[in-house]
Amino acid sequence: MKNAVATTALMIGLIVGPGAHAAKSDREQPVNIEADRVIVDDRNKTHTFEGSVILTQGSLEIKGDKMVVTQGADGFQTGVATGSPNRLATFRQRRDGSDIFIEGEAERIEYDTRAERARLFKQARVSSAGDVVTGDFIEYDALTEKYSATNQSGGSGGGRVRAVIQPRSSGEGSQ
Repeated sequence: MKNAVATTALMIGLIVGPGAHAAKSDREQPVNIEADRVIVDDRNKTHTFEGSVILTQGSLEIKGDKMVVTQGADGFQTGVATGSPNRLATFRQRRDGSDIFIEGEAERIEYDTRAERARLFKQARVSSAGDVVTGDFIEYDALTEKYSATNQSGGSGGGRVRAVIQPRSSGEGSQ
């Protein structure tokens, strides 16, 4: 169970804003989870945490009403943190080598360790250093460090998204 939970922390922690990297030292920290209830299903390799779930690992903090971690036969995990329309699932993590934090929220946040892809569904928002991207669906590919945002949960529809990008001085990097 501990390995699946640690992987979930790393998975969801990779839901970083465009071009950003999560604090590497977080991976070396213990994972702490608080919840009102936990259900472990060893046969199906599923761990379910319910009730005001708070996961922390170093600077990473993930909150949701529920968090489910599933491990496939291939050893890869998927993690899903859920909230509700009135209380979104959230994450917050310090960027590597910086005091800047990446923050995100959505009704559902999913991460697939095989594809290294995060998906934020419904009321999705990711922000860092004053930059903000919102839409109904945001997908982040950690391998290519690219993201896309749409105003349709399937990720392929029309609609409008919103991005606010702050000006950077020539001395500032993309941290």
